[in-house]
Amino acid sequence: MVVLTKPALGQVSLPRPQKPSPYFSGIPVIDLSEPGSEALLVRACEELGFFKVTNHGIPMELIASLEEEAMKFFALPQADKERVGPATPFGYGSRTIGGNGDIGWVEYLLMQITSKPMSLPFLMDASASSFRSALNEYISAVRKLACEVLELMADGLKIEPRNVFSKLVMDEESDSVLRLNHYPPCPGFNGTMTGFGEHTDPQIISVLRSNNIAGLEISLRDGSWVSVLPDQASFFINVGDSLQVLTNGRFRSVRHRVLANGSKSRVSMVYFGGPPSGERLAPLPLLMGEGEQSLYREFTWCEYKRCACRTMLADNRLGQFEK
Repeated sequence: MVVLTKPALGQVSLPRPQKPSPYFSGIPVIDLSEPGSEALLVRACEELGFFKVTNHGIPMELIASLEEEAMKFFALPQADKERVGPATPFGYGSRTIGGNGDIGWVEYLLMQITSKPMSLPFLMDASASSFRSALNEYISAVRKLACEVLELMADGLKIEPRNVFSKLVMDEESDSVLRLNHYPPCPGFNGTMTGFGEHTDPQIISVLRSNNIAGLEISLRDGSWVSVLPDQASFFINVGDSLQVLTNGRFRSVRHRVLANGSKSRVSMVYFGGPPSGERLAPLPLLMGEGEQSLYREFTWCEYKRCACRTMLADNRLGQFEK
Protein backbone atom coordinates (compact mmCIF):
# COMPACT_ATOMS: atom_id res chain seq x y z
CA MET A 1 0.00 0.00 0.00
CA VAL A 2 1.27 3.43 -0.88
CA VAL A 3 1.58 5.93 1.97
CA LEU A 4 0.55 9.42 0.99
CA THR A 5 3.13 12.03 1.82
CA LYS A 6 2.49 15.72 2.32
CA PRO A 7 3.66 16.72 -1.19
CA ALA A 8 1.28 14.19 -2.78
CA LEU A 9 -1.63 15.76 -0.95
CA GLY A 10 -0.86 19.23 -2.20
CA GLN A 11 -0.01 22.45 -0.43
CA VAL A 12 -3.01 22.63 1.89
CA SER A 13 -2.04 22.64 5.56
CA LEU A 14 -2.73 19.56 7.68
CA PRO A 15 -5.98 19.37 9.65
CA ARG A 16 -5.56 20.19 13.31
CA PRO A 17 -4.79 17.35 15.74
CA GLN A 18 -7.84 16.00 17.55
CA LYS A 19 -8.13 14.00 20.76
CA PRO A 20 -10.21 10.82 20.35
CA SER A 21 -13.44 10.62 22.34
CA PRO A 22 -14.12 7.75 24.78
CA TYR A 23 -15.69 4.58 23.41
CA PHE A 24 -19.44 4.33 23.86
CA SER A 25 -20.95 1.01 24.92
CA GLY A 26 -24.53 2.11 24.29
CA ILE A 27 -24.63 1.71 20.50
CA PRO A 28 -27.75 -0.38 19.77
CA VAL A 29 -26.91 -3.74 18.18
CA ILE A 30 -29.83 -5.17 16.21
CA ASP A 31 -29.89 -8.75 14.98
CA LEU A 32 -31.98 -8.66 11.81
CA SER A 33 -32.69 -12.39 12.08
CA GLU A 34 -34.46 -12.01 15.42
CA PRO A 35 -38.21 -11.37 15.73
CA GLY A 36 -39.04 -7.99 17.22
CA SER A 37 -36.14 -6.20 15.54
CA GLU A 38 -38.54 -3.61 14.07
CA ALA A 39 -39.34 -2.17 17.52
CA LEU A 40 -35.64 -1.99 18.37
CA LEU A 41 -34.95 -0.18 15.10
CA VAL A 42 -37.55 2.48 15.87
CA ARG A 43 -36.18 3.01 19.36
CA ALA A 44 -32.62 3.35 18.04
CA CYS A 45 -33.74 5.88 15.41
CA GLU A 46 -35.57 7.93 18.05
CA GLU A 47 -32.80 7.90 20.63
CA LEU A 48 -29.57 8.03 18.60
CA GLY A 49 -30.33 7.97 14.89
CA PHE A 50 -27.57 5.37 14.69
CA PHE A 51 -27.23 1.63 15.25
CA LYS A 52 -25.37 -1.52 14.22
CA VAL A 53 -26.97 -4.45 12.39
CA THR A 54 -25.80 -8.04 12.52
CA ASN A 55 -26.96 -11.12 10.60
CA HIS A 56 -27.47 -8.81 7.64
CA GLY A 57 -27.12 -11.53 5.01
CA ILE A 58 -24.27 -9.94 3.02
CA PRO A 59 -21.39 -12.43 2.59
CA MET A 60 -18.02 -11.34 3.99
CA GLU A 61 -16.41 -12.47 0.72
CA LEU A 62 -18.42 -9.87 -1.19
CA ILE A 63 -17.47 -7.14 1.29
CA ALA A 64 -13.80 -8.12 1.32
CA SER A 65 -13.71 -8.16 -2.48
CA LEU A 66 -14.74 -4.51 -2.76
CA GLU A 67 -12.40 -3.46 0.05
CA GLU A 68 -9.52 -5.16 -1.76
CA GLU A 69 -10.38 -3.44 -5.04
CA ALA A 70 -10.71 -0.09 -3.29
CA MET A 71 -7.30 -0.42 -1.70
CA LYS A 72 -5.79 -1.36 -5.05
CA PHE A 73 -7.16 1.88 -6.43
CA PHE A 74 -5.95 3.99 -3.51
CA ALA A 75 -2.49 2.37 -3.84
CA LEU A 76 -2.10 3.70 -7.38
CA PRO A 77 0.36 6.55 -8.02
CA GLN A 78 -1.19 9.89 -7.15
CA ALA A 79 -1.12 11.06 -10.78
CA ASP A 80 -3.13 8.01 -11.87
CA LYS A 81 -5.78 8.60 -9.22
CA GLU A 82 -6.08 12.28 -10.04
CA ARG A 83 -6.97 11.38 -13.63
CA VAL A 84 -10.26 10.07 -12.15
CA GLY A 85 -10.89 13.50 -10.60
CA PRO A 86 -11.41 16.13 -9.60
CA ALA A 87 -14.58 15.17 -7.75
CA THR A 88 -17.22 17.60 -9.10
CA PRO A 89 -18.90 16.03 -7.25
CA PHE A 90 -18.26 12.51 -8.59
CA GLY A 91 -14.81 11.06 -9.06
CA TYR A 92 -11.60 11.01 -7.05
CA GLY A 93 -10.97 13.62 -4.38
CA SER A 94 -8.18 14.24 -1.89
CA ARG A 95 -8.23 16.48 1.18
CA THR A 96 -10.88 18.86 -0.16
CA ILE A 97 -14.45 17.94 0.84
CA GLY A 98 -17.01 19.88 -1.16
CA GLY A 99 -16.43 23.38 -2.44
CA ASN A 100 -16.84 25.49 0.69
CA GLY A 101 -13.53 25.15 2.50
CA ASP A 102 -13.86 21.83 4.35
CA ILE A 103 -10.70 19.72 4.39
CA GLY A 104 -9.74 16.41 5.98
CA TRP A 105 -7.00 13.81 5.99
CA VAL A 106 -8.87 11.65 3.50
CA GLU A 107 -8.93 10.57 -0.11
CA TYR A 108 -12.09 9.21 -1.62
CA LEU A 109 -13.95 7.94 -4.65
CA LEU A 110 -17.54 9.12 -5.00
CA MET A 111 -19.85 7.35 -7.44
CA GLN A 112 -23.43 7.99 -8.48
CA ILE A 113 -25.71 4.95 -8.44
CA THR A 114 -28.20 5.00 -11.30
CA SER A 115 -29.92 2.56 -13.64
CA LYS A 116 -27.37 3.60 -16.26
CA PRO A 117 -23.83 2.19 -16.59
CA MET A 118 -21.18 3.22 -14.04
CA SER A 119 -20.91 7.00 -13.84
CA LEU A 120 -17.09 7.09 -13.88
CA PRO A 121 -15.58 6.35 -17.31
CA PHE A 122 -12.49 4.56 -15.96
CA LEU A 123 -14.73 1.82 -14.55
CA MET A 124 -15.67 0.84 -18.10
CA ASP A 125 -12.04 0.02 -18.97
CA ALA A 126 -11.19 -3.67 -19.34
CA SER A 127 -8.52 -3.23 -16.65
CA ALA A 128 -11.23 -2.24 -14.16
CA SER A 129 -13.45 -5.28 -14.74
CA SER A 130 -12.85 -6.82 -11.30
CA PHE A 131 -13.43 -3.45 -9.60
CA ARG A 132 -16.63 -2.95 -11.62
CA SER A 133 -17.89 -6.42 -10.77
CA ALA A 134 -17.18 -5.98 -7.05
CA LEU A 135 -18.96 -2.60 -7.07
CA ASN A 136 -22.06 -3.93 -8.82
CA GLU A 137 -22.40 -6.88 -6.44
CA TYR A 138 -21.83 -4.76 -3.36
CA ILE A 139 -24.23 -2.01 -4.42
CA SER A 140 -26.97 -4.52 -5.18
CA ALA A 141 -26.54 -6.21 -1.77
CA VAL A 142 -26.29 -3.04 0.30
CA ARG A 143 -29.28 -1.40 -1.43
CA LYS A 144 -31.31 -4.49 -0.58
CA LEU A 145 -30.14 -4.23 3.04
CA ALA A 146 -31.05 -0.53 3.18
CA CYS A 147 -34.55 -1.32 1.92
CA GLU A 148 -34.97 -4.17 4.39
CA VAL A 149 -34.06 -1.85 7.25
CA LEU A 150 -36.39 0.90 5.98
CA GLU A 151 -39.27 -1.56 5.71
CA LEU A 152 -38.62 -2.81 9.25
CA MET A 153 -38.76 0.82 10.37
CA ALA A 154 -42.18 1.17 8.73
CA ASP A 155 -43.30 -2.03 10.47
CA GLY A 156 -42.10 -0.69 13.79
CA LEU A 157 -43.97 2.57 13.21
CA LYS A 158 -47.06 0.53 12.26
CA ILE A 159 -47.59 2.37 8.99
CA GLU A 160 -48.57 1.05 5.57
CA PRO A 161 -47.58 0.42 2.93
CA ARG A 162 -44.40 -0.95 4.44
CA ASN A 163 -42.40 0.30 1.46
CA VAL A 164 -43.35 3.93 2.18
CA PHE A 165 -39.64 4.71 2.79
CA SER A 166 -37.91 2.00 0.76
CA LYS A 167 -39.74 2.82 -2.47
CA LEU A 168 -37.85 6.14 -2.57
CA VAL A 169 -34.52 4.31 -2.54
CA MET A 170 -35.66 1.60 -4.99
CA ASP A 171 -37.06 4.09 -7.50
CA GLU A 172 -35.25 4.05 -10.86
CA GLU A 173 -34.60 7.77 -10.42
CA SER A 174 -33.31 7.40 -6.86
CA ASP A 175 -30.42 9.79 -6.20
CA SER A 176 -28.15 7.39 -4.33
CA VAL A 177 -24.37 7.36 -4.14
CA LEU A 178 -21.52 5.15 -2.95
CA ARG A 179 -18.49 6.66 -1.30
CA LEU A 180 -15.20 4.81 -0.76
CA ASN A 181 -13.05 6.63 1.81
CA HIS A 182 -9.38 6.03 2.60
CA TYR A 183 -7.82 7.69 5.64
CA PRO A 184 -4.10 7.03 5.06
CA PRO A 185 -1.31 7.07 7.62
CA CYS A 186 0.34 10.45 8.04
CA PRO A 187 4.16 10.24 8.02
CA GLY A 188 5.76 11.96 10.97
CA PHE A 189 2.47 12.53 12.79
CA ASN A 190 1.59 10.68 15.98
CA GLY A 191 -1.99 10.88 17.16
CA THR A 192 -5.25 11.62 15.39
CA MET A 193 -6.52 14.45 13.20
CA THR A 194 -9.73 15.38 11.42
CA GLY A 195 -10.35 12.90 8.63
CA PHE A 196 -13.91 13.99 7.83
CA GLY A 197 -15.49 16.87 9.74
CA GLU A 198 -18.71 16.72 11.71
CA HIS A 199 -21.91 16.62 9.68
CA THR A 200 -25.24 14.90 9.17
CA ASP A 201 -26.06 12.96 6.02
CA PRO A 202 -28.71 14.66 3.86
CA GLN A 203 -30.16 11.48 2.33
CA ILE A 204 -32.74 9.07 3.78
CA ILE A 205 -30.40 6.37 5.07
CA SER A 206 -26.67 5.65 5.14
CA VAL A 207 -25.21 2.15 5.37
CA LEU A 208 -21.59 2.15 6.52
CA ARG A 209 -18.98 -0.56 6.69
CA SER A 210 -15.32 -0.04 7.60
CA ASN A 211 -12.25 -2.09 8.38
CA ASN A 212 -11.24 -2.70 11.99
CA ILE A 213 -9.53 0.66 12.48
CA ALA A 214 -11.29 3.08 14.82
CA GLY A 215 -12.10 6.65 13.88
CA LEU A 216 -15.87 7.05 13.59
CA GLU A 217 -17.46 9.22 16.27
CA ILE A 218 -21.07 10.26 16.84
CA SER A 219 -22.62 13.09 18.80
CA LEU A 220 -25.12 12.18 21.52
CA ARG A 221 -28.24 14.21 22.19
CA ASP A 222 -26.42 16.21 24.90
CA GLY A 223 -23.80 17.29 22.37
CA SER A 224 -21.00 15.09 23.72
CA TRP A 225 -18.88 13.06 21.30
CA VAL A 226 -18.24 9.32 21.63
CA SER A 227 -16.16 6.85 19.64
CA VAL A 228 -17.76 3.89 17.88
CA LEU A 229 -15.98 0.57 18.32
CA PRO A 230 -15.27 -0.74 14.80
CA ASP A 231 -16.70 -4.06 13.60
CA GLN A 232 -15.75 -5.07 10.08
CA ALA A 233 -18.31 -7.90 9.99
CA SER A 234 -21.30 -5.63 10.67
CA PHE A 235 -22.94 -2.57 9.16
CA PHE A 236 -23.74 0.72 10.85
CA ILE A 237 -26.90 2.61 9.91
CA ASN A 238 -27.32 6.39 10.02
CA VAL A 239 -30.66 8.17 9.92
CA GLY A 240 -30.38 10.91 7.30
CA ASP A 241 -31.89 14.40 7.26
CA SER A 242 -34.58 13.36 4.76
CA LEU A 243 -35.83 10.60 7.06
CA GLN A 244 -35.90 13.09 9.94
CA VAL A 245 -38.21 15.28 7.85
CA LEU A 246 -40.44 12.38 6.75
CA THR A 247 -40.96 11.40 10.41
CA ASN A 248 -41.44 15.05 11.52
CA GLY A 249 -38.40 14.86 13.77
CA ARG A 250 -39.36 11.60 15.49
CA PHE A 251 -36.27 10.02 13.97
CA ARG A 252 -33.19 12.23 14.27
CA SER A 253 -30.29 12.35 11.84
CA VAL A 254 -27.05 11.68 13.68
CA ARG A 255 -24.17 14.16 13.67
CA HIS A 256 -20.93 12.28 13.12
CA ARG A 257 -17.28 12.70 12.15
CA VAL A 258 -14.15 10.67 11.48
CA LEU A 259 -10.74 11.07 13.10
CA ALA A 260 -7.82 9.78 11.05
CA ASN A 261 -5.17 7.69 12.78
CA GLY A 262 -1.65 8.96 12.12
CA SER A 263 -0.16 5.48 11.91
CA LYS A 264 -2.93 3.19 10.61
CA SER A 265 -4.92 3.07 7.39
CA ARG A 266 -8.71 3.18 7.65
CA VAL A 267 -11.02 2.39 4.75
CA SER A 268 -14.80 2.77 4.76
CA MET A 269 -17.55 2.10 2.24
CA VAL A 270 -20.73 4.14 2.60
CA TYR A 271 -23.98 3.72 0.68
CA PHE A 272 -26.23 6.78 0.79
CA GLY A 273 -29.83 5.98 -0.15
CA GLY A 274 -31.51 9.12 -1.47
CA PRO A 275 -34.90 9.91 -3.00
CA PRO A 276 -35.49 10.92 -6.65
CA SER A 277 -34.42 14.46 -7.47
CA GLY A 278 -37.97 15.80 -7.81
CA GLU A 279 -39.38 14.00 -4.75
CA ARG A 280 -41.25 16.35 -2.46
CA LEU A 281 -40.22 15.92 1.17
CA ALA A 282 -42.52 16.72 4.07
CA PRO A 283 -43.69 14.92 7.22
CA LEU A 284 -45.90 11.95 6.35
CA PRO A 285 -49.52 12.65 7.41
CA LEU A 286 -49.94 9.05 8.62
CA LEU A 287 -47.22 9.70 11.20
CA MET A 288 -48.72 12.93 12.47
CA GLY A 289 -50.76 12.83 15.65
CA GLU A 290 -54.04 14.69 16.03
CA GLY A 291 -53.27 18.41 16.14
CA GLU A 292 -49.55 17.84 15.55
CA GLN A 293 -47.95 20.58 13.49
CA SER A 294 -45.39 19.99 10.77
CA LEU A 295 -41.91 21.10 11.81
CA TYR A 296 -40.78 21.55 8.21
CA ARG A 297 -42.05 23.25 5.10
CA GLU A 298 -42.34 21.06 2.00
CA PHE A 299 -39.33 21.03 -0.33
CA THR A 300 -37.87 18.85 -3.04
CA TRP A 301 -34.79 16.67 -2.67
CA CYS A 302 -33.18 18.73 -5.43
CA GLU A 303 -33.70 21.91 -3.38
CA TYR A 304 -32.18 20.33 -0.29
CA LYS A 305 -29.20 18.95 -2.19
CA ARG A 306 -28.49 22.39 -3.63
CA CYS A 307 -28.59 23.79 -0.11
CA ALA A 308 -26.15 21.11 1.08
CA CYS A 309 -23.75 21.98 -1.73
CA ARG A 310 -23.73 25.64 -0.69
CA THR A 311 -22.99 25.03 2.99
CA MET A 312 -20.11 23.75 5.06
CA LEU A 313 -20.21 20.27 6.58
CA ALA A 314 -21.00 21.39 10.13
CA ASP A 315 -23.83 23.76 9.15
CA ASN A 316 -27.40 23.00 10.21
CA ARG A 317 -28.93 22.65 6.76
CA LEU A 318 -32.37 21.59 7.98
CA GLY A 319 -32.69 24.84 9.91
CA GLN A 320 -33.38 26.62 6.62
CA PHE A 321 -36.44 24.41 6.04
CA GLU A 322 -37.99 24.58 9.47
CA LYS A 323 -41.30 26.39 9.89
